[in-house]
Amino acid sequence: MKLPGYLHEILCVVAALILTDCGVPGIPRPPSLNLPQPVSDLRALRKGDAVFLAWTVPGGTTDGGRLRKLGITRVCRSSDPASNDCTNPAGSVSPPQEPGVAHGKKAPTTNPKLSASYTDHLPPALLSNDPYADLFYAVSVLNQNGRSAGLSNKVAIPAIAALPFPSDIDAMASAAGIVLTWTGDSHAAESPELRHFYRVYRREEGTKVDTVVGEMPFGATPSYSLVDRSFEWEKTYEYRVCIVDQVDVPGKPKTQLEGDDSPPVRVFAHDIFPPAVPSGLEAVFSGVRQQPFIDLIWVPDTDADLAGYNIYRREGSGAEQKINSELLKVPAFRDTNVLLRHSYFYSVSAVDIRGNESARSAEASETVP
Repeated sequence: MKLPGYLHEILCVVAALILTDCGVPGIPRPPSLNLPQPVSDLRALRKGDAVFLAWTVPGGTTDGGRLRKLGITRVCRSSDPASNDCTNPAGSVSPPQEPGVAHGKKAPTTNPKLSASYTDHLPPALLSNDPYADLFYAVSVLNQNGRSAGLSNKVAIPAIAALPFPSDIDAMASAAGIVLTWTGDSHAAESPELRHFYRVYRREEGTKVDTVVGEMPFGATPSYSLVDRSFEWEKTYEYRVCIVDQVDVPGKPKTQLEGDDSPPVRVFAHDIFPPAVPSGLEAVFSGVRQQPFIDLIWVPDTDADLAGYNIYRREGSGAEQKINSELLKVPAFRDTNVLLRHSYFYSVSAVDIRGNESARSAEASETVP
């Protein structure tokens, strides 16, 4: 039966829509092996005999898919830079928990960037005094079936034995600053490839920020002293000292290895120390045909915490009296309270911002004719 023209057109449109909706099956793809992409940003830092490793956890598979589930991560350590064997790992790290998965929450639709870390404590048998010796680290991330796509990038750390910290550190406040003293190690062997020096750290109480306040090379003397002048008075600080091994092997970047820190030494930087005594005081009379006065000048005090000066005056064997009502900000003063035919003796002191006053300067005298 021949259909009317309009019905034939309707049936063609319906058939086209059905075919479009069903689609055409594509080329079959093999199932994903779910192998995590190898780590590419492994970092290592050594402090004493501990090596701190950190890396970004892979979020995808080697075939471009999204990781469904991770297994453990093996930490590989070797003295051979060419080794790819990780059958006897130095340690392992459990897979991290993705944010939002715990407590029955729905897993995120995209992989967030997660980080992982591991601390490896080096056995003494792996360490020596050979500056050319290195240890090499890599990590191997496994899937839930214990399979891996290979090792990460490799990082090297020196395999020299770290030197122990000084055990007799002392610290005390002085007018010059915080003075630190300790007894050094005179038995550590040095060579052009391996040098040692001391590094001193300071941390203000209540913070977690360390500041390097100084470094000192090994010397012939067994006693060491360092003055910290960059602190602030009326604060409490902790100081620690460690020995740094500097490895400078031809053909390789210069490397520094810090030993363990000494126990902290606590110091309250209480300022009870006055400024330096002023010097160079001179007194000069003036006042012909006008009211007489005596001008005083002296060498400026260079203390950073200087607040000003006081002027003291006496006559004959009388007692000294302060003649300024406020601290003088400049090293000069004009005394207009003088009488004819009197002799005056002057001295100057310096005062810091915490009120500590220096001794008085050598006297300068002048007579009003």
